[in-house]
Amino acid sequence: MMEAFDILTTASLWAAVLRIATPLIFGVLGALLCERAGVLNLGIEGIMTMGAMVGWLTVFLGADLWTGLAVAALSGALMGLLHAFLTVPLALSQHVSGLGITLFASSLSYYLYRLIVEVGDLPPTIAPFRPLAIPFLSDIPFLGPVLFAQTAPTYLALAAVAVLAYVLNRTPVGLAIRMTGENPHAVEAQGLDPIAIRIGAVVAGSALMAVGGAFLTMAAFNSFFPQMVQGRGWICIALVVFASWRPGKALLGALLFAFFDAYQLRLQNVVEDVPYQLFLMAPYLLSILALILVARRAQVPEALMAPYRRGER
Repeated sequence: MMEAFDILTTASLWAAVLRIATPLIFGVLGALLCERAGVLNLGIEGIMTMGAMVGWLTVFLGADLWTGLAVAALSGALMGLLHAFLTVPLALSQHVSGLGITLFASSLSYYLYRLIVEVGDLPPTIAPFRPLAIPFLSDIPFLGPVLFAQTAPTYLALAAVAVLAYVLNRTPVGLAIRMTGENPHAVEAQGLDPIAIRIGAVVAGSALMAVGGAFLTMAAFNSFFPQMVQGRGWICIALVVFASWRPGKALLGALLFAFFDAYQLRLQNVVEDVPYQLFLMAPYLLSILALILVARRAQVPEALMAPYRRGER
């Protein structure tokens, strides 16, 4: 038991927590932005897969890493535009459209990968983002390796939390997004277009999701393989509820799940005679428990999943 406790005092654990949380942060922020505008985006799993493949492929074909991230974001935005077109002006089922986007984007990613990349015994690789040791700060005991020796996309994810929180809570654009998710007819009465606002939010949110997927192939790993997203998209959907649709709490939820995941990996090495499948289940079970405890107090946007038709009341 002492060994299990000692793990909590290691800087490597907490550095891993922030690293594992990074794709979740991007994903949950993207889902949160969509839902704040009133659109549920169940296409997140496929969009993250598409971002992972497209970002990696862009770098594999000769582009730099930042261009890869940008192209991944663009691919996510296009998938988001398709979902928005089906669910906002056409008012089709958001559940069916989202699941369709997941199946379509995932399958298209696998197809394009096998079509373009020659796969041998070992998957081809790229040179991924490397940790950036910030001078002086990275030398601080314990905190230095945890906070100031991460890859650039991790810092970008943390900055995205602050930017989205500011936009949603302190700007007219954020107020329009929040009101569209609560009462789009009131937004229409103010001379704004709820359809355009919802489409813009879904496109921007989907771009964030794709960047989260790209992190997996361009920073966490250096290659692409099927099913590498491994349900992270669905975890992000749950974390939005855990966060009560607030960016700050979304960051906390992503870190909490990442802690469970990082901790169970290390526990496997110190706890014997316990099937490893139980350790793999633990992050999801604990996240479900946390969701149950918090979700009952969450205030769902009133117009979430409610189709909007101009002029109707």
